[in-house]
Amino acid sequence: MKHVFSHEIVMTSPIRSAVAHRYSGLLHTDRSLRRDGVTMPPFPANLNQPPGLPDAGFYLGSLTMKHRGRIGIFFLLPLLTWVAAMPAVAADRSLTVVELFTSQGCSSCPPANANLIKISNRSDVLALSFAVTYWDYLGWKDTNGRREFTQRQVTYEPALKQSGPYTPQMVANGSTTAVGNSLPEVQALISDAAPLKGPALAFGQDRIQIGASAEAGDADVWLVRYNPRIEATPVARGENGGTTLQHTHVVRRLDKLGTWTGDEVSFPLPDPQAGLKTAVLVQRPNGGQILSAITD
Repeated sequence: MKHVFSHEIVMTSPIRSAVAHRYSGLLHTDRSLRRDGVTMPPFPANLNQPPGLPDAGFYLGSLTMKHRGRIGIFFLLPLLTWVAAMPAVAADRSLTVVELFTSQGCSSCPPANANLIKISNRSDVLALSFAVTYWDYLGWKDTNGRREFTQRQVTYEPALKQSGPYTPQMVANGSTTAVGNSLPEVQALISDAAPLKGPALAFGQDRIQIGASAEAGDADVWLVRYNPRIEATPVARGENGGTTLQHTHVVRRLDKLGTWTGDEVSFPLPDPQAGLKTAVLVQRPNGGQILSAITD
């Protein structure tokens, strides 16, 4: 089962029943029950807009200075400054970015949350959990939900040929989607995802460095801060009332750093946040394909 928020009821095989929430009311297709008068919270004003260097290494086994004093200092200080400025982490081109759009108020989401936990330890996957807000009216306000996460999902749907947002939904590399309740379906989504072919990325000293690339066209550069640990959240009300839900890689912050135009560029990063990891995505505008990704 998936929860659909749109003007139309979406039935997706092999799902036998769907629950559709409409602006005009609430319709449970599996029980033929409709309650009119439900009012959805307003979305952001514009739903169609979302709120490089090669790998390098340096090995310094030992440094023997025969001449101490000014000559040695003159040689050593610039060298150490250069080493400190080298990228600390370089992007993995084989990475697949899997975004889960979920809600604590969605009774269909716990299996997808569990599947994200299972794939989050894969070295070839960057798993990100975005909590949406459009089910908050059902009795429980998602403690991780943010409107910018909802808008990110809404922006994806036209290119993914979806009639509207729903939960749970997984998106791989910004280009393919699945419900996410079935682990084999999730694994197929990862296997079939278009590979990342964008510019090289590397974390420098408080900056993200993006290399030049022959890829034509501009791309947005997104900063993502997420919690890599498993969180347990007691839910008191709503469809999951009385249960404790588990999530991992919960996104806490999503910011646009700027635009990559194909040339080498770098952007400053905000100060680290305690307990959170940092990821950077280079992505075509308006919910387009992810070209490059990196996480620390």
